[in-house]
Amino acid sequence: MISFDEICGPKIDCETRVLENTIHLAVEIAREGREGRKIGTLFVIGDEKKTLKRSTNLILDPLSGHPDASKRISDPDVRETLKELAQLDGAFIVSGKGIVISAARYINASADHIKFPLGLGSRHVAAASITRDTQAVAVVVSESSVVRIFNEGRLIAEIIPEIWLLSKESIKISRPRREEKVADMRIVTVKT
Repeated sequence: MISFDEICGPKIDCETRVLENTIHLAVEIAREGREGRKIGTLFVIGDEKKTLKRSTNLILDPLSGHPDASKRISDPDVRETLKELAQLDGAFIVSGKGIVISAARYINASADHIKFPLGLGSRHVAAASITRDTQAVAVVVSESSVVRIFNEGRLIAEIIPEIWLLSKESIKISRPRREEKVADMRIVTVKT
């Protein structure tokens, strides 16, 4: 099984339950899409102060002004709201404690010193860039229905919901890698 402790590693502010809740939400978004279409989004977890400094809102923040108690990523009602907001362009910023601080954020990204396979778009560059420059972890939902996890500027895991029956050729993590099946998901991680 994927080790959320391993992904969080020595991060300043990365609770494994928050990462796990975020990844489960990302997998739901990848499977379900919204309004009959596939959507992509980005969640940046932890090191929220630096992440906010390296990003800006694309539109008025729909989460602004709401109390923290009503923005917990583990709350089922909030999760449904986040699925709706995922249709908007931009990233979600999630505190290490599981509060969704902001939505529809543009991440100021730079592809300098970032290496990952061709075919991944700007959302992935933003994830790699922000995790390279901060202590955050990023979870990307690709419009191809693959969930990718970035840490320290690198792609470290891919989750492919079996419902989409994607072939192994779509996996961007090169060998050595570890593959596991959990429930109806295939999880591919970098072998350490």
